[in-house]
Amino acid sequence: MTGESPQYRVAHVRRALAEDPRTAELGVRVNVRGDHVHLSGEVATEQRRAELEQVLAEVAPDVELHNDVRVADTREPARREELR
Repeated sequence: MTGESPQYRVAHVRRALAEDPRTAELGVRVNVRGDHVHLSGEVATEQRRAELEQVLAEVAPDVELHNDVRVADTREPARREELR
């Protein structure tokens, strides 16, 4: 990815995350600043979050990753919600 413009880097990373069967993520936001790639958004599991890092390391080993992707809380509520 060295030498690519930031727009091409973003497109390259988004495509890799969307097309790789381990991730298949369309909702993760990608921001590139120089040699730094910032991921943000939300995924269902910690494993998926780790797989994002793995895929990025394979397609862009020359960048520094900042993974701010959160794992969604999919547990059932502990108590009933009261509507007023």
